[in-house]
Amino acid sequence: MSGSCSAAEETAGSRQRLQVNEYKENQNIDFVSPRPVHTTVLGKTAKVCLVPFSLSNYKADQLKCPKSLLDKNSNNEVLCKKSKKTEVKKNCRRILTPKMEATSSKAESTLQKSSLDVHTESNTQGHKSTSDTVLLSVDMESTQDGDSDEDTTPGLDDFSGLSPYERKRLKNISENANFFASLQLSESAARLREMIKKRQPPESKRKKPKKRENEIGCRRSMRLLKVDPSGVSLPTTPTQPTILVADENPLLPPGPLEMTPENQDDNSELFKGFLQTWAEVSKTSSKNAEKGLSSIKSYKASLSGMVISENTVNKVTKGPIFAIAIHPSETRTLVAAGAKSGQVGLWDLSHQPKEDGIYVFQPHSQPVSCLYFSPANPAHILSLSYDGTLRCGDFSRAVFDEVYRDERSSFSSFDFLAEDASSLVVGHWDGSLSLVDRRTPGTSYEKLISSSLRKIRTVHVHPVHRQYFITAGLRDVHIYDARRLTPKGNQPLISLTEHTKSLASAYFSPLTGNRVVTTCADCKLRIFDSSCISSQIPLLTTIRHNTITGRWLTRFRAVWDPKQEDCVIVGSMAHPRRVEIFHETGKQVHSFLGGECLVSVCSINAMHPTRYILAGGNSSGRIHVFMN
Repeated sequence: MSGSCSAAEETAGSRQRLQVNEYKENQNIDFVSPRPVHTTVLGKTAKVCLVPFSLSNYKADQLKCPKSLLDKNSNNEVLCKKSKKTEVKKNCRRILTPKMEATSSKAESTLQKSSLDVHTESNTQGHKSTSDTVLLSVDMESTQDGDSDEDTTPGLDDFSGLSPYERKRLKNISENANFFASLQLSESAARLREMIKKRQPPESKRKKPKKRENEIGCRRSMRLLKVDPSGVSLPTTPTQPTILVADENPLLPPGPLEMTPENQDDNSELFKGFLQTWAEVSKTSSKNAEKGLSSIKSYKASLSGMVISENTVNKVTKGPIFAIAIHPSETRTLVAAGAKSGQVGLWDLSHQPKEDGIYVFQPHSQPVSCLYFSPANPAHILSLSYDGTLRCGDFSRAVFDEVYRDERSSFSSFDFLAEDASSLVVGHWDGSLSLVDRRTPGTSYEKLISSSLRKIRTVHVHPVHRQYFITAGLRDVHIYDARRLTPKGNQPLISLTEHTKSLASAYFSPLTGNRVVTTCADCKLRIFDSSCISSQIPLLTTIRHNTITGRWLTRFRAVWDPKQEDCVIVGSMAHPRRVEIFHETGKQVHSFLGGECLVSVCSINAMHPTRYILAGGNSSGRIHVFMN
């Protein structure tokens, strides 16, 4: 009976302890989830021993003081624990071994977390279901009784409310942290970084192997080795001092220049006869309206009779020809050419042998881009150059007079404003214009005008209404009225903007000025109707023609035949080489083929004002003449 009472008292005491522990654990629970909770049963479970209990022997003080009952039956409890100690340890090892392995691996992965994370995790794990809390409290009670020595970890007194599992986990974390701290990994990493910084990069350049003295090298020419064919070294040539050239093309001195040919210095009597002959040539009219009205059929027949021969081909100047003109004489033939070198060449085809009829002069230091015989006095030939000078060669006085000079500018083209050649309009490469009066003393301009073009290539005056003149710029063609020009900016009367690429020239038709022909780098010749000078000039015809001459050839410039109002003359890139004439409708009128006498491109061409004589110049200074 005493055994049953002791068992009952032990049962009551264990229930009371369970209730107390359950109350303590539930204080940390914020809420209980209504969903089913997966519980994990620890290896240590509470063992309850039941004994008979009689209510007749019950006293009121026994429930209030259960300690006496516990003390009374402590021996039985100790005996029960000792008898089951081996079994409990086996059960704990069997149940907790896989759990602890997973826990230890998880603890190693969370080794670097701070104590705040550990505390938060422990609090989070403390919020479990009521059933888990009861089991953990019972297990903690068994550990407090001294069954296991591993749970009594020093330094964890602040976490006395944790379960033995969590205390064990924290113990492992602290031991692992101490272990890794003892390894001093951070100090090793710092030393390794310092070693990497101090380490010098390896040499990237590959060391060249030393050349052996007896090794046979690459073959080199004896000229580079400075050795003659016999193997003897050549003497070193002394270096000549370099001569500094201030200017390759210095300006010629101002004032008149004596007309002295460069190619015939010995025979002065022949040259004097040449000058006397051309000074006595009578003045011929530059206009012939009756011939201008000739039909195309008769015009073609006249062109067919023009031929070329070896006697009508000769080299006149040094370098490419930029300008060409034919003397208007009816009895003799004189052709003048302006070259890139600044030379002006005269060729008298009436003189035999032909070499004795060529005279070359040097009135300019830079290219001669424009050349005309004076319409008032054919014994005067006017030449304009890039060097900023405009000169007049007088056959009667044998001098080149200076008409206009501007060393600060470069000239591109000119034409006569008056029929008596007393006034001129000069175009500059920078887009400005100059009005020059030859009757005024000196070599300065009368008026300097800034145009609306950035560059001027050609200038041509209307043959009837001489107050109008046309200029060809980079891509635009402008027509101005000389009476309305001011020193400041001037707006043109008419602008032709149909051109898509660089322009080379623009000219009025020779007799009436009712047509304008332009030459453009887009391989087109355009003919406009200028019969009415108004705000717009309609485009009549576009002629497809290859105008791409390249770098080494003079650019094409299509010009009118002074005898024929509606036909233009232009060079050609076609093979065999030729000079072509087109009608204003775009149809080809005639092609001048020279066979073996014409094997180069004649970029610049001119026709005699009254006779059927055509002269073409190429880029080597050679003149080709077709005549009947």
